[in-house]
Amino acid sequence: MFSSPRTKLFLLVALLVALPMRAAHAATGAGADALAAVLEALVVILVSARLGGALFARFGQPAVLGELLAGIVLGNLTLPGLEMLHAEGTRASLDLFAQIGVLFLLFTVGLESDAQRMLAVGPSALLVAVLGVAAPMALGYGVSAWLHPGAEPLMHVFVGATLTATSVGLTARVLGDLGRAASAEGRIILGAAVIDDVLGLVVLAVVTGVIRAADLGGAFAWSDAALILGKALAFLAGALVIGRLLSKAAFRVASRLQGEGLLLTVALAFCFGLSWLATLAGLAPIVGAFAAGLVLDEVHYADLAAREKHASRIEDLLHPLSSFLVPVFFVLMGMSVKLAAFAQPGVPLFALVLTVVAVIGKQLCSLGVLEKGADRIAVGLGMIPRGEVGLIFAGIGASLTLHGQRVVDDAVFSAIVVMVALTTLVTPPLLSWRLKQLR
Repeated sequence: MFSSPRTKLFLLVALLVALPMRAAHAATGAGADALAAVLEALVVILVSARLGGALFARFGQPAVLGELLAGIVLGNLTLPGLEMLHAEGTRASLDLFAQIGVLFLLFTVGLESDAQRMLAVGPSALLVAVLGVAAPMALGYGVSAWLHPGAEPLMHVFVGATLTATSVGLTARVLGDLGRAASAEGRIILGAAVIDDVLGLVVLAVVTGVIRAADLGGAFAWSDAALILGKALAFLAGALVIGRLLSKAAFRVASRLQGEGLLLTVALAFCFGLSWLATLAGLAPIVGAFAAGLVLDEVHYADLAAREKHASRIEDLLHPLSSFLVPVFFVLMGMSVKLAAFAQPGVPLFALVLTVVAVIGKQLCSLGVLEKGADRIAVGLGMIPRGEVGLIFAGIGASLTLHGQRVVDDAVFSAIVVMVALTTLVTPPLLSWRLKQLR
């Protein structure tokens, strides 16, 4: 679909023609109601995301970069008919779609991860993951404090936290395409990336909790951070143990019911339920979504899966919904990038330096490789991309406030998104080059 360049050009021209027509229609007084405005915005976002993603995929790059670029264009292009994208009511509804899309994204990442393999990975993967969180966070904090000496210290902490992420999906795709997923480097990278994501989510939970406590008037205390860390670890541990038992019971009961679509319904209820419990524990809902995917096992829903006509895996059933909602999140992230912010003194420098330390930080994590014969450079390169997880971190930071001010303002947010885009863009060619050298 949309594979022909002529088709893409036609759709783009049609979109640009339709927008002024919409503006003219609104000018006559026949304004759309709230639902119509949201539907119209979704049409623009989804078509733009699909065109942008297809364009980047054509050149062998991750589609998420095209979706992000589409959002940047929509957010900074003053074209008649785009006003509805920025209307307060419409944007609030789109944000809700995006937040649910993020839950689907982390739920899918959890489903594609193996808890047993995560717990059974060798010391190399664990050490690489720990260094891959600690080194970038320290470097990110130092760069932010250096270039923004007057900002709140917790802002520097959050900037450092955004550098901890690693995109499992992107690296796994490159390793799979090259047939190197089972190599020593591939096993270390994938194991470390999964652990890295868990540690990153814990860091995010701790930093977010501390910032929210400080915003309510409480002073920073290590005891608060320790309490949030304890809750995060307890929630993940509880989800892995109790959640596994609950999922078995839920699917066992559902298998006795009549009707179609029960597998997806129960899976989504389980995902949303753990996400809700995560919020009650003071954690980000994405922690619960990831935990839900992590504990679900195909054995739990084998009876229900046998009754499905079109797909027997939750990931396959979830794909159409994710294809709709996840691009909305990435486009909205792109729309939050204000190109005018780069005209401010120091912003381009901050984006550049942040990208450099993001790369260096993940190269330092390769020092944790203990296996003889494993290529440390390849491991370090495989851990570089921040991808969708980095954007999730940045989006949460943009929603947090401290003493009435956003923790991550437009300038800092734009620099972080540039860092995410660049690290995601350079990884596939660099990792492919290095792994081919090892053959």
